[in-house]
Amino acid sequence: MSQFALPLTYEIRADYDRDTIVVYQAYSKAIASAALEAGTFVEPFSFGRMTWIKPSFLWMMERSNWGLKSGQENVLAIRIKRFNWEEALSQAVLTHSERGVYRDADDWRRQFDSALVHVQWDPERTLRGEAMGYKSIQVGISRHVIERYVREWIVEISDLTPLVRKTHRLIYDGQASKAKLLLPKERPYPVTDAISQRLGMKLR
Repeated sequence: MSQFALPLTYEIRADYDRDTIVVYQAYSKAIASAALEAGTFVEPFSFGRMTWIKPSFLWMMERSNWGLKSGQENVLAIRIKRFNWEEALSQAVLTHSERGVYRDADDWRRQFDSALVHVQWDPERTLRGEAMGYKSIQVGISRHVIERYVREWIVEISDLTPLVRKTHRLIYDGQASKAKLLLPKERPYPVTDAISQRLGMKLR
């Protein structure tokens, strides 16, 4: 595949309301417990490296193997302000070079190396983990932005670990229809033309 090859359809789907959007992260018990108690991230959460947030619940399940991966046993739902989310998207640089977004590979590399926010697109997943025909977004927040993320963006942090365990058990027991009823209600998230262009979405 060429570095400019076009991927499948890009679409942001999320659980959101007028002012906030829910993103997901998975951590060890120590990090998750401290964050739940404080209502935001505190040590031992790392402030010195990029952190990735994902608005797709099922992609988070793919990434964490339903909370079974080491260090990702506790799944958190972080409700953040839409203003901050969209501000981050407006500054984001894709993790790959794509024609129509960047002049060439060198232009992309220059922007990527200095970017405060990265965006990566990965195949969305079904309840059983199969790749779907569109891609889901994950947003990487650099260490230069994390302080604002922790202090300004976050409205609420909830522990979804019990829900994850219950849903996974239902799937394992062959009760996918019941498991599906427990999933967060996600729908397409609207973005401006400028953000759509920046993220490569207008090329689809």
